[in-house]
Amino acid sequence: MADIASEPRFTGTSYVNGRASGDVIATELEISFWGGVDPWKGEVIDRHHPLSGQHLEGKVLVIPGGRGSCSGSGVMLELLLNGKGPAAMLFEREEDILTLGVVVAEEVFGRSIPVVTLKPADFQRVVSARHVTIDGATVSIGLHQASPFSNTAQDELFGDVELSAVDRELLCGSRGEAAQTAMRIIVRMARLQGARQLMDVSQVHVDGCVYTGPGCLSFAQTLKELGGRVVVPTTLNSISVDHRRWRAQGIDASIGEPASRLGDVYTEMGARPTFTCAPYLLDTAPKQGEQVAWAESNAVVFANSVLGARTMKYPDFLDICIALTGRAPMAGPHLEHNRKATFRVRVHEPNEVDDSFYPLLGYKVGALAGNRIALVEGLACIKPTTDDLKAFGAAFATLSSAPMFHILGVTPEAGSVEQVLATGGIETVELYQNELSADWDELNSAKVDTVDLVSLGNPHFSFDEVKRLALLCKGRTKHPDTAVVVTMGRGVHDKARAENLIGELEAFGVQFVTDTCWCMITDPIIPPAAQTIMTNSGKYAHYGPGITGRSFHFGGLAVCVEAACTGSAERKMPSWMLGS
Repeated sequence: MADIASEPRFTGTSYVNGRASGDVIATELEISFWGGVDPWKGEVIDRHHPLSGQHLEGKVLVIPGGRGSCSGSGVMLELLLNGKGPAAMLFEREEDILTLGVVVAEEVFGRSIPVVTLKPADFQRVVSARHVTIDGATVSIGLHQASPFSNTAQDELFGDVELSAVDRELLCGSRGEAAQTAMRIIVRMARLQGARQLMDVSQVHVDGCVYTGPGCLSFAQTLKELGGRVVVPTTLNSISVDHRRWRAQGIDASIGEPASRLGDVYTEMGARPTFTCAPYLLDTAPKQGEQVAWAESNAVVFANSVLGARTMKYPDFLDICIALTGRAPMAGPHLEHNRKATFRVRVHEPNEVDDSFYPLLGYKVGALAGNRIALVEGLACIKPTTDDLKAFGAAFATLSSAPMFHILGVTPEAGSVEQVLATGGIETVELYQNELSADWDELNSAKVDTVDLVSLGNPHFSFDEVKRLALLCKGRTKHPDTAVVVTMGRGVHDKARAENLIGELEAFGVQFVTDTCWCMITDPIIPPAAQTIMTNSGKYAHYGPGITGRSFHFGGLAVCVEAACTGSAERKMPSWMLGS
């Protein structure tokens, strides 16, 4: 075997210390582990990704970073605990979500793999390698015998983070073991995120209540048994089942019981069982400038961009840690200078568009922006609604790892270009609406016209969307072979029922599911015989093929209702895209 000193070697930054060797699985395209990697098999299931079908087990994963859902940390934890995860991970930039999954595995379960960030030029060398060896912060091209693992000193784990007296008390366990464990995780992540100190937050939205496997339940139960109790107002994201009705819906107990129990454990720690992926629709939505800690990718993007609140894109597990301590890293979009746009998109002639325009545009801008905050110009004249911005943001967050966007003349911090645009050379892209045709093709993966299921509510339906759906369905008859299912939060469902909208839509044939959302739903809510799904969600049209194994149609809400009535969807681009 070759001497390691004779092989190309690079020194990066080690965020989880360790040693490993293995074959490389690499790509220069980011990936979301939630919806993109099967936590039980370790297979890449994002059917739009170049690594689709490959398995991570025992490989060294080399990617620029993650993207998409905050639940990727949960998937990473499950992979490590069930032996299906990579041997190590190498990134081109700091990667919060996936790294946190490893940190939790190490701090709580004693499982770990090396995580190293490389300089861009070094990353480009490693991404084309066949084998690599990791030894602390050193990455060598070539396969060598790895040395035994050694623990990293606490000072190295915490870096240069300046801790207050309260922070040190928490780390010493003066407020209990759960808060102590949570604080260790927070400070380690603060180092990764470049925070020099911690800060107070006014509220937390927890996404870690999504059931990814036994590891996430064990993590939550451990914190509870150690005396964990939230110290700031805390809401809960969608869970993996309809908490009140999963048995009646025919969900298998092997999933229903642990998924429901996970929601209970977080509630028992003091969180509010809101069970919605759209916390911005709650009466507790934060105000402009308010410092919060939200997880769930679409919620983070909406909070920062549309509400003007301030939150990082907090990974699952870090959210509950912050809720147990009230302390969060002072970094990222919490700081004014990190909220500036470093990428600019000028949208030309967005005339006579329908509601499918916004998720398609968000999907396009997210792909173009990558990890950059985008400034979008040209939409003020068409006055996008809150629901339009919700659809745009969810699709944007599907392909972008950025925590926010700005829309000139629409979002609260974008009154002028000068307000939000960073200084220096800024890439500008001119975008015409017909250039969204490739994105429309990508999201329309179905090869047949038949529609077996119409899926609505990803993110959760708002009250205004329920009203619009009722108006579109009024006086019409649903096709007997096409199911229509809408997901929404409990609060919206209760309000819509009080207005008799639920009754009207149930008479049409709509089924309503609360507490969970489409990225967690499988059979039997999706009829086992259903092969094609129609949705108005750019996010679900992207993730759905990998999660469900079905093919998808995508279109606006009116097109979805038409498909529900006819049982089919013609593969035809909207007229606004064609300029007619």
